[in-house]
Amino acid sequence: MRYRTPIPALLMLSCVAGCALPHKAPGTRPGFNGWSAASAALTAEPTVLTPEERALGHFLKGQIALNQNDYDEALSEYEAAVDQDPSTPMLRLRLATLYVRKGKLDKALEQCRKVVEQDPKNAEARLLLAGLLSSTGDEAGSVEAYEKVLESDPENQEAYLYLGALYGKQGKLDQAVKTLQKLISLNSSSILGYYYLGRVHAAAQKLDEAEAYYQQALQLNPQSELVLLDLGLVYEMQKKNDKAVEIYQKVLAMNPRSTVARKRLAGLYVGAKKLDNALEQFRELEKIENDPQEARVKIGLIYFEKGDYDKAATELNLVLAAEPKNDRVRYYLGAVYAENKEYPKAAAEFDQIPPTSEYFVDSRIHEAYVKQKDEKIDDAIVEIKRALEVKKDSVDLLGFLASLYREKKDDASALEVLRHTVELDPKNDKLWFTLGAVYDENKRKEEAIDAMQKAIELNPQNAAALNYLGYTLAEIGVDLDRAEKLIREAMAIEPNDGFYIDSLAWVYYQRGDFKKAAEHLEHAAELAGEDPTVTEHLADAYQKLGRGNDALRVYRDALARSKDADQTERLKRKINVVEQRLTGA
Repeated sequence: MRYRTPIPALLMLSCVAGCALPHKAPGTRPGFNGWSAASAALTAEPTVLTPEERALGHFLKGQIALNQNDYDEALSEYEAAVDQDPSTPMLRLRLATLYVRKGKLDKALEQCRKVVEQDPKNAEARLLLAGLLSSTGDEAGSVEAYEKVLESDPENQEAYLYLGALYGKQGKLDQAVKTLQKLISLNSSSILGYYYLGRVHAAAQKLDEAEAYYQQALQLNPQSELVLLDLGLVYEMQKKNDKAVEIYQKVLAMNPRSTVARKRLAGLYVGAKKLDNALEQFRELEKIENDPQEARVKIGLIYFEKGDYDKAATELNLVLAAEPKNDRVRYYLGAVYAENKEYPKAAAEFDQIPPTSEYFVDSRIHEAYVKQKDEKIDDAIVEIKRALEVKKDSVDLLGFLASLYREKKDDASALEVLRHTVELDPKNDKLWFTLGAVYDENKRKEEAIDAMQKAIELNPQNAAALNYLGYTLAEIGVDLDRAEKLIREAMAIEPNDGFYIDSLAWVYYQRGDFKKAAEHLEHAAELAGEDPTVTEHLADAYQKLGRGNDALRVYRDALARSKDADQTERLKRKINVVEQRLTGA
């Protein structure tokens, strides 16, 4: 190791200032060899330069280039210096540092390794090596490098800090805590030590401990925005949203341009349905962010949430004026128009979203909803089929398609789609339930019962399937004990469902216990919102109990609410029968 003596400060200052160096003959300063001799030689009469002298020249030119922020020139000169004098660790370390600045991490890593080979106790080189290894994904090598630093320098606070943070990143909580606590024992004023202890505990979901360490860091520096922002997140994780709001407000009082604090504060306000407060924060973000478009999107969505569709559309249109290819915003705008019942405008926006966009499928689904509301079922089916061309065999899309076919009364197509859907997802109990319901609607009782039993087998807590199967058995008057058992299981899961109580009442009705049936049906009618089928059942029970006038009144109520043609005809016949009995005709 020939040139460990640092460059004399006077020489450096003179070179940087561009002044001429005083002429001194080589050897006039005893004790300076190597680079000191080379620096003297540079001021002598022109002669053949040694590699060391040429290395020093390149190094000094590199320093001047750095002072002028000419990093490319500085890098070129440093590389030339190392080529001339590859055995001087300091040169390689400076070159590695500049490689890092230029983003050439592989080359920086190569130089650092060579420095460590040449000078194993060079803590600065080992620290840089550890950081580079971590940045390039070699965390095990990084840990080893930090540990090497601490072997030779057991009080190196920087190494403890980085090593503790790295252990935390690896999820090694105990080692991270032990390392960072060692740092704090060396320096009780280490804000970063407490800060990283907070981060490590937060990552491990030990939120109370994390809060305590962040508070200790804030005792050392109450205005640390870094610590305050992390503490705010911990409060959010603890569901202490009021405290989180206080923290972010404190950050904004110190730094009104903190976009992180404003975004988090706005998010908390949105979650708390304080939409005006959220709107205020996004308005401020719109002013301070370099690109205000995302803030405008959030403002538009808040107006959407508030039901102010005109303002929502205005904000989203402003974004589209700046970003006409933003499909996400175009989708939101279409949704705003649809909610405002401006269906042609909604369709115009959705239709501009190409099939290659990630929002294409959602736009087709939304357009289908629009068509469905407008009772254009065939058009809605077309939209879902377009979505299926992109997202083939989507269970959700197929389920929607089946529901549209059912609404169209095209039960054959609905069954075909549902059977295909069940094949795609045979363990989905909800699909089996829907298939069973359609079978039942088509008077295919055995297939309906099989499908409902499959749904229950897959999910014994499927209350809808339990009730449906129980009611089906009760309706056809078979296995009433099993029917009652199934319905009571459904009621145990959802005790206040009027339709389940109606099903139980029908079991009593089929057994001939009309009094109990009527009692349960009266309760069911209260819970079911006077559903015409429940009401019809109640009238049936009244009729069996000889309460003709009550039966007639309730039948007429059911008829007034019925929207099903078959039920309407059936109710008319029942009313006619009761009227004849009451009048004796």
